[in-house]
Amino acid sequence: MTTAVKVNTEVPAGFAPPVRPRILILNAALAGAEGNTARWLERARAAFSAEAELDEAVLAGPEAETFASLEARLRAADGFWFATGTHWDGWSSPLQRFLEDATPAECTELWLGKPAAVLVTEHSTGGKGVLSRLQGVLVTLGCAIPPCSGLVLAWSALLARRHEAEAAEDFWGADDLGVVAHNLVLAAGRRRTDWRVWPVDRRDFKRVWAE
Repeated sequence: MTTAVKVNTEVPAGFAPPVRPRILILNAALAGAEGNTARWLERARAAFSAEAELDEAVLAGPEAETFASLEARLRAADGFWFATGTHWDGWSSPLQRFLEDATPAECTELWLGKPAAVLVTEHSTGGKGVLSRLQGVLVTLGCAIPPCSGLVLAWSALLARRHEAEAAEDFWGADDLGVVAHNLVLAAGRRRTDWRVWPVDRRDFKRVWAE
């Protein structure tokens, strides 16, 4: 005897209905459209397939975008993927400028509840700290961080995988880009719309307070 299973298709209160989400990829690498980060992002785009509408902006180089030039596209996006290299244990200077310029939009609908993924590239060390700090900044802006949505792709890990693949199996690698893409699309396609925020100084956050 087969028992029919009723599937609940109702959307819980406070959640936006499932959609084909718009993902804005923000390449903040110093090399811009060239270099290692851009190559990894090319592979990441392929991982999305037809599950999302993709938009991409480059924050460095001759045609660099800024927060001001991107504001409308940021507002229209359902989710974000930030990518940066590692520079002296920090993210790139174009990304730092972008985040500083984004301050007035903190905890507004431009960011609020939208999922954000992070890709950090590095030669050998420092990238995990960059990843953790950047995720913290994005949460403070108002973004949500889906599970398994941040990774560091390192040249040293790539070499280790080539040398001894089995021993380096749990090192982050190219296959993990698909995991991040999947979780980002899943979160962006059905996100909450009833978030609350704390007070934010929008009138004079640049005030001079030193005596």
